[in-house]
Amino acid sequence: MRATDDPAPATVMREVSNVDATTNYERCLDYINSQAQTPRGRAPEDAVPRWRAVTISRQAGAGAHVVAEELIALLQVRVPSEAPPWTIFDRNLVERVLEDHDLPGKLAKFMPEDRMSNMSDTLDELFGLHPSSWTLVRKTADTILRLAELGNVVIIGRGANIITKNLDSAFHVRLVGSETKRIEHLRDYKHLSLGAASLYLRDEDLGRKRYVKKYYATDIDDPLLYHLVINTDLLSYEEAARTIGEAIRGRSEPGSMTTNGNRPLRAS
Repeated sequence: MRATDDPAPATVMREVSNVDATTNYERCLDYINSQAQTPRGRAPEDAVPRWRAVTISRQAGAGAHVVAEELIALLQVRVPSEAPPWTIFDRNLVERVLEDHDLPGKLAKFMPEDRMSNMSDTLDELFGLHPSSWTLVRKTADTILRLAELGNVVIIGRGANIITKNLDSAFHVRLVGSETKRIEHLRDYKHLSLGAASLYLRDEDLGRKRYVKKYYATDIDDPLLYHLVINTDLLSYEEAARTIGEAIRGRSEPGSMTTNGNRPLRAS
């Protein structure tokens, strides 16, 4: 049921956010534990899937999380019982970055997709309050590349398609839609008022665009960055997930796989 035009109570939003964060963190731990237990012997070439990582770039409200959930359910059906489960990395990616690089948990608030001003970031770094955003983005890129190389991951946002563009095993998707449909989805999915959903959509789209432009000198809307661009106005989220799944299963086997994914670009 759609929320009224009144903003949802803060307590409800916090409860929903906490449940999502807990679920994502538990899935992340399951994935890490599975990778640790998986034998590292070289698998026969015909046993290695063509695509072992999916990156999803998205406009706000285009249904990335719903599509990702549907997609991993489809992909998991064909995964051997001894292999690690397909896992989504988005909100839980920050926790993984902090863990990989032995960073304190308090840095999580400095790691959203482009929410800090250049002035604030420079001053905080100058006074030693936290590492620069460039340092945190570089560490995020290292973790994303490592996850993609391990495989069986769906990574949402953070320029993951650019970071992993030299991996033959990474499949890149962009989800788009009209503002009207995306606002409608945000109202239902996040329980936002019409005004709050419109503001959220504008801020998120601009922030993600700035993030990719600033750190990777790339236009997030360039269709040539993706294997597949899907308009979720025209396909349901379930159909979008099936389209991605069928594209992944239908592609031919790769040649050699490179592992030198792109790092953040900084202008001199």
